[in-house]
Amino acid sequence: MAEKFDAIVVGAGPAGNAAAYTLAKGGLKVLQLERGEYPGSKNVQGAILYSDALERIIANFRDDAPLERHLIEQRVWILDDESYVGTTYRSAQFNQPPYNRYTIIRAHFDKWFSSRVQQAGALVICETTVNELLLDGKRVVGVRTDRQGGDIYADVVILADGVNSLLARKAGFHPEIKSKDVALAVKEIHFLPQETIESRFNIGEDEGVVIEMAGKISQGMMGTGFLYTNKESITLGIGCMLSDFKCQRTTPYALLEKMKAHPAIRPLIEGGEMKEYAAHLIPEGGYDAVPPIYGEGWLIAGDAGMFVNGLHREGSNLAMTTGQTAARTVLDLAAAGKPFSAKNLARYRERLDDSFVMKDLKKYRRAPEIFHDNSQFFTTYPELLNRAAHTLIRVDGVDKKTKEREIRRNFVARRSAWGLIGDAFKMWRAFE
Repeated sequence: MAEKFDAIVVGAGPAGNAAAYTLAKGGLKVLQLERGEYPGSKNVQGAILYSDALERIIANFRDDAPLERHLIEQRVWILDDESYVGTTYRSAQFNQPPYNRYTIIRAHFDKWFSSRVQQAGALVICETTVNELLLDGKRVVGVRTDRQGGDIYADVVILADGVNSLLARKAGFHPEIKSKDVALAVKEIHFLPQETIESRFNIGEDEGVVIEMAGKISQGMMGTGFLYTNKESITLGIGCMLSDFKCQRTTPYALLEKMKAHPAIRPLIEGGEMKEYAAHLIPEGGYDAVPPIYGEGWLIAGDAGMFVNGLHREGSNLAMTTGQTAARTVLDLAAAGKPFSAKNLARYRERLDDSFVMKDLKKYRRAPEIFHDNSQFFTTYPELLNRAAHTLIRVDGVDKKTKEREIRRNFVARRSAWGLIGDAFKMWRAFE
């Protein structure tokens, strides 16, 4: 007879680990399945960890989690072909424990998180692919794996298997993900001596910097670039919507190579040894792209539920929060002796609607469509802003009023007065 668990969690990323840990700590018999050789084996890239979400799950995580640097500085750059206009926020408060954000290497972090899951009492099995969900009518009753005798049963299944998950789609819970709702990102890790990184970015030991970038580096496509400092390496990458890549005659790798050659970026990675390269899909369709996330005996968390705030580059905190919320919903129903019906599991969506997760996604629900349909925000405006900065800063004997008139003429010539008004309204709509 096939073994039965209280809950099965598919996936061992931040969402799956948060769910499995919370369920196991709550006393349930939990099985977690991961197709990689070990949790994190598919994730070589660096990332940002938001401590608030993890601290709500594991209060003492800082004692032994493999953290790279705590972030004390945030930069935002708008680039044209040769320059950038940017802002910087650096705060001594971010340099006081407990720290708010860290850079991490996902391969190390996911493995550590999984060890905590196992300490909590969950059974974690890796190198196992879940081929499909087991259904009794419309109700999920377990999973079918690629192992011999691989049918495993459970009262409830939480899907946290990433944006390219086929399980929910194969079961008919939601349609195929649209290419306009998914970004394809590529990342490299460049290794440099710790002293070089700290000197180059004007930071101390364990202090870090993140740079978010937009503009002509995406070649008119909806996308952004990023740079994170790790202890002895720099994570550098860029991502654009998959639908745009289909239309443009370029590849993600070519885009990254051009980005690395930019005069503002090249000196930051100069002398580094590139050892790791990765490509992955990121759900960036926003609020309107979130699929059904609960049903008869099942819940969806993390990237599989399209829980990413692309404008603020937040993903891991939404993943962990949704994983924990899904698990708490299951624990509450189990404690009350209630079945895991769609009606009862609807509490999961209600809780997310009351949390920052859905509130933030809803706030920016218009942004994906607005930026996708208006390439001037990634081409024309970066050029105009950088030219305006150059004109104002250059000292050449021309008076400032004349320079300001020149800047205004350039903006109107490129976009027209009504075009500028329309673009300002679109920007307001995207961020309201």
